[in-house]
Amino acid sequence: MAFEDRVKELAEDVEGADGRMAEAARECHALLAKPPGSLGRLESLGERLAGSAGECPPPVPGSPAVVIAAGDHGVLERGVSPWPAEVTAAMVGNFCAGGAAANALAKAAGARVTVLDVGVAAELPRHPMLRSAKVRPGTADMSRGLAMEREEAARAVMAGSGVAEELVESGGVDLLVPGDMGIGNTTAAAALISVFSGAPPSGVTGRGTGIDDETLSLKVRVIEEALALHEPDPEDPLGVLAAVGGLEHAALAGLILTGAVYRVPVVLDGVSAVAAALAARAFAVGCVDHMIAGHRSAEPGAGAGLESLGLWPVLDLELRLGEGTGGLLAVPVVQSAARVLSEMATLDEIGP
Repeated sequence: MAFEDRVKELAEDVEGADGRMAEAARECHALLAKPPGSLGRLESLGERLAGSAGECPPPVPGSPAVVIAAGDHGVLERGVSPWPAEVTAAMVGNFCAGGAAANALAKAAGARVTVLDVGVAAELPRHPMLRSAKVRPGTADMSRGLAMEREEAARAVMAGSGVAEELVESGGVDLLVPGDMGIGNTTAAAALISVFSGAPPSGVTGRGTGIDDETLSLKVRVIEEALALHEPDPEDPLGVLAAVGGLEHAALAGLILTGAVYRVPVVLDGVSAVAAALAARAFAVGCVDHMIAGHRSAEPGAGAGLESLGLWPVLDLELRLGEGTGGLLAVPVVQSAARVLSEMATLDEIGP
């Protein structure tokens, strides 16, 4: 079976939230020992978890995992970032050595770390934390041709799906955080967000690794050139990923879709995860019901993407690192929202 057909089957398996369980959670909140609505958005988050799980109270996630999908980008040749492509492979090594921000925050959240190589432009040494599913050694320059072929995009989607399935089925993981690593990937993320949200590139393109004004203007222009060249159709998510996406974005879209199939909450990180979430929605709109916005990234595209998805961020700490860091920081809040529904006493139980 072609990978594109497998992606289609994956999308068809996605079901949305159970509205009855979300309503049950709302009714439960009204009975708990607190003034109505006093826990604010934590209550809304609990209702979302109940609808996603199809259970009330929803299970408290006790085995979270962050999956950091890594890939390089041919558009880096246009000068959209001052960082060299070699940093991608170096950071993969740092993840495996336990020395990155994602590792520190994963430890704080009690989350396991998995790194998925779908497109790093270097041969990486084997490591227990590393999953190798390299589709190709980086994308091509999207401003001068397709970033990748459709079947390559589909292979990357299924690579992310496979890791999610393995973690849930064999590892008992019950909450997923999509993370990313790839020098130049905020350029591809901004292009994806522009296509799927309808916002102009100038409104969704940020400074990424901290570029100056001149480089930011170049970055916007490169994205505009790519979109004019390909005229990607937002109704054809695989075609959009192939034209202007990154291999890691495609893999994270597959992870998000598979999380939805298993009714496992997916806590989004920053701009690259949001771009992948928009692609996942284009494959199967029901997957949005299983997404939680971990934080509001300082990258403008992330905010535009969350608005398009109809998601509000749990945290707003002005992060823009990626790696899954913002999603990991939100994990304890997500767990707390579930615990409120399962562990708080009701007014009747405590008496007058």
